[in-house]
Amino acid sequence: MLSMNEDMPDETYFYSIEHRRTATIKIKRSIFMCTLEYVASIEKAKNFISRIAKENKTATHNCWAYILGEKGDIFHCSDAGEPSGTAGKPMLNTLQSYHMTHIAAVVTRHFGGVKLGIRGLMDAYGASVENTIELKKLKKLVQTVSLLIEVSYKFNDTLLNQIKNDLTQIKDTTYTDKIVHTIEIELKNFARVNTLLSEYQSRGKLKFSRIPQADKIPS
Repeated sequence: MLSMNEDMPDETYFYSIEHRRTATIKIKRSIFMCTLEYVASIEKAKNFISRIAKENKTATHNCWAYILGEKGDIFHCSDAGEPSGTAGKPMLNTLQSYHMTHIAAVVTRHFGGVKLGIRGLMDAYGASVENTIELKKLKKLVQTVSLLIEVSYKFNDTLLNQIKNDLTQIKDTTYTDKIVHTIEIELKNFARVNTLLSEYQSRGKLKFSRIPQADKIPS
């Protein structure tokens, strides 16, 4: 499973957003409005792009770019009538510079009567996307494993202290005669955590199991 955790930029990870965000800039009387949205598939990306274009059908251009895949290896963009290479590619380059995936961007342009030139257009479309990205911190996409752990009250603090650096979140905790945690850990840490928990389980300190789940990114 892939989940979203807010964190400082780290190029060993990829990033996305949780909620749609929009920002508008004005350059030489032209209005550039960028809308970003998290997308889980190519179909979702295309539907988002079509929806924004229909909402802004009186605009001069609705240029777009999207990136998908766990490693950001699926991507496409369009100049939507602007001179070749002046809109879609700068938008895509900006998304990639932030190490983003599962993201779609549409920049809606209302022409203000002043031509910007090739370089001006490239800078405007890139800046429009960048300003929108910068509205709020991005969310780190983390591949996770969910575990169910049953532990005694006496051993609980020791356990949590030993796995705290591996946790992405404690999703749920219930208290009866035992403490039962539902936790998420990064997949890259699972082998180490599994060894630790297996040792404690063999000594009767706890019981644990992996929770089956489909690989997906929550929207």
